[in-house]
Amino acid sequence: MTLSAAVPVWAQEKPQIEFLYSPFADYAPFFLAEELGYFEEFGLDVTLSPKSGTAETIQMLASGNVVSGAATWGAGLFNSINSGATVTIVATLAKMPDSVPSPSPFMVSEQAWQDGIREVKDLKGKRVGIPGPGGFGLYSVAKALEKGGLTVDDVEAIYLPPPATAAAFANGGLEAGWSIEPFALQLEKQGLGRRLVEDHTFGTELGFIAFNNEFVTENEDAVVNFMAAFLKAARQLDNGGWEDDSILEIVSKYTGTEKETLKGIAYTIRSEDGSIDLASVREQEEFFRARGALEYDGPVDIDSVYRTDLLEKANALLAKQ
Repeated sequence: MTLSAAVPVWAQEKPQIEFLYSPFADYAPFFLAEELGYFEEFGLDVTLSPKSGTAETIQMLASGNVVSGAATWGAGLFNSINSGATVTIVATLAKMPDSVPSPSPFMVSEQAWQDGIREVKDLKGKRVGIPGPGGFGLYSVAKALEKGGLTVDDVEAIYLPPPATAAAFANGGLEAGWSIEPFALQLEKQGLGRRLVEDHTFGTELGFIAFNNEFVTENEDAVVNFMAAFLKAARQLDNGGWEDDSILEIVSKYTGTEKETLKGIAYTIRSEDGSIDLASVREQEEFFRARGALEYDGPVDIDSVYRTDLLEKANALLAKQ
């Protein structure tokens, strides 16, 4: 018997998948799946590539420049679905827990705090950091501002990525801003920021995992295997994995955060089967409609791009292990 005949077909020709990620803790399942060999276990050759934001991810997936990535729900994605998006959504990335501390708190700079900004209402006319004009960050900031009777239009929105918030807090460039772990705890430990609001997005879907349509059509089994590896890693994290030093070392490698800092952060969660809470997604859609950011009327047809059948197959595959 030849070597090739002795090796399963899926192991002979490993599908190559480049996945776009952000250096945030909610992407930890992908870091584990890569470093612990789960992608390889399911017959895949996966490359994890850093990205700059949601808009970039959707554009690159739609164009086929990259076959997979994760992004937050936002106006651009909703408009893209309405216009016939060439992306396939397969599962949740993460969602916010129903408790505090929050993995994505709305924070005030220490300098602003010392200057007397102690409540959300004090931020009227002030500079607030938001990661982008049309994604979860904007929605989250808006929900936080509501706690003080304000809207995004009542503050000066400054768009910048979460890692840049520390410098902006330090040099007085921002009074407040959106954050996400592990950057939120870093701001606290460095004495640069304080949590101002944490109960504004309980249970909110944070993001989703998607693939290029053409890739899915030609490689359904690879997508199912990718999701099985993701779910295996996610369940490991959600069932005590964050207490394992070796896992924290892996997350530290990809987020650039010290292992000891990761031990103290709040974690996002996800449904065990990877399914998406569409009611939460619809709330975000309505928020962007109220802001005039959507190019269509009525609810967009999410079912046209959400392949629950692939997710079901991934769960079934994992159950056989």
